[in-house]
Amino acid sequence: MSNASESHQLHHVQQPGHQPERYESPSSLDEALALLDADADAQLIAGGTDLHVELDRGVSTPKTLIDLTRVAGLDSITESDGQIHLGALVTHNQAATSALVIEGGLPLAQASLEVGSPALRNRATIVGNVVTASPANDTISALRALGASVSLASVDGTRTVTLAAFHTGVRSTLRQRNEIVTGISFPRLRAGSDDCGVYVKLGLRRAQAISVVHLAIVCRADSGAPVTEARVAIGSVAPTIITVPEAEAALVSSVIAELSDETIHAVADAAQSVVDPIDDLRAPATYRTDEVEVMARRALAALRAGRHAEMHPLAPPVLGGPSVQVGVGAAVASLAAGDAIDATVNGTAVTAAQHGETLLDWLRDSVGLTGTKEGCAEGECGACTVHLGDTAVLSCLVPAGRAAGCSISTIEGLAARETPVELHPLQQAFVDNAAVQCGYCIPGFLMAGAAMDPDDDVRLGLSGNLCRCTGYYAIETAMREAAGGQA
Repeated sequence: MSNASESHQLHHVQQPGHQPERYESPSSLDEALALLDADADAQLIAGGTDLHVELDRGVSTPKTLIDLTRVAGLDSITESDGQIHLGALVTHNQAATSALVIEGGLPLAQASLEVGSPALRNRATIVGNVVTASPANDTISALRALGASVSLASVDGTRTVTLAAFHTGVRSTLRQRNEIVTGISFPRLRAGSDDCGVYVKLGLRRAQAISVVHLAIVCRADSGAPVTEARVAIGSVAPTIITVPEAEAALVSSVIAELSDETIHAVADAAQSVVDPIDDLRAPATYRTDEVEVMARRALAALRAGRHAEMHPLAPPVLGGPSVQVGVGAAVASLAAGDAIDATVNGTAVTAAQHGETLLDWLRDSVGLTGTKEGCAEGECGACTVHLGDTAVLSCLVPAGRAAGCSISTIEGLAARETPVELHPLQQAFVDNAAVQCGYCIPGFLMAGAAMDPDDDVRLGLSGNLCRCTGYYAIETAMREAAGGQA
């Protein structure tokens, strides 16, 4: 029999997560590099969509968080000398909605839209996806197919490496401890040519799903001319993203619009032959192997028919804005555990202590606003959705320090946006359509819905919000009614 002390021990999932002792928010790259170089126990954070899960589980235990999201100049998408450049703070929603990326790097726009949910994509960065270095990370295969390179900086200087060389294994890269990845570049798909590309993904559900397999194909050719360069990149089938030289060779010298069925099958067979996946919770190896052939064949058929762009919606919902990085809460923060954060919450100035926790915990425990709920603590349920500035974010994945100098809106302030005594139109629509069951998830639905444009696709916009009572029909009806559409 266990003794008394053993019987009162918490299971590891019940233990509190790790809370860093210090939060730094530099305003320049040089300042960030100096902080990182001087502190061996520091860890960088931008989107935080992976790191906060690791902190909560005690997998990552840094003493200091260095938040890059106030560093100017890292949140832009630009083009020069035929290359598209993404700064380190470019979010997935920025990439998914950028006209430059859609035109010059469509596979990346398509892959970015497959990451998480709209609110998560408002914080999650492309560079973060690359640095995390999981072979299941969607954007890496698209960037490999596009021929991307990675720029790094430290106090010792800068360097650029190919993305193929950057990844050395599962969650392993060439980045040194004191280096910051400052951006990613790739040769754009040329306008007026037959350059083309497509990204396809297989997941266990239509949204919020880690890839079972993903695949990107990029072909480059002058207008009406045969392919001169091709790349086929596949993820979730090996320790790193892999390419398929035999499949690529089969595409070179072919005209995309005239691809024969024999060539398509040869490329798909070659892709299938090089994968060596593992069995895991998401799929057995044999299933992954079979699906690689099917996905490659369908992707090539879409390229041949010129239908590859149809797999990307014209205006995906972004819930208020494609980025909440530089410019939101410009005040620089340097905080130790116990220091107070000054912010505006629901239109009221608030000063409340933080202890290295998340924005969700700060709002609930220090500010006393308990309407925002914790459902999963890993960005999959949407119950903790709030507005940072004008943009919906998942507060369980935002460091509390990021609130400094910011304007934050929670469910408690939603009605007050209209008049103090009336419900917000969306709240009233939920009441009128009985869109509330147990109610736990509803604050997140309302905050996500309030950040949507009237013409946004409701299902895409709410794809990051889960209702465990399965009340989606009434919620969708309420959303459309509040937007002025058909009930």
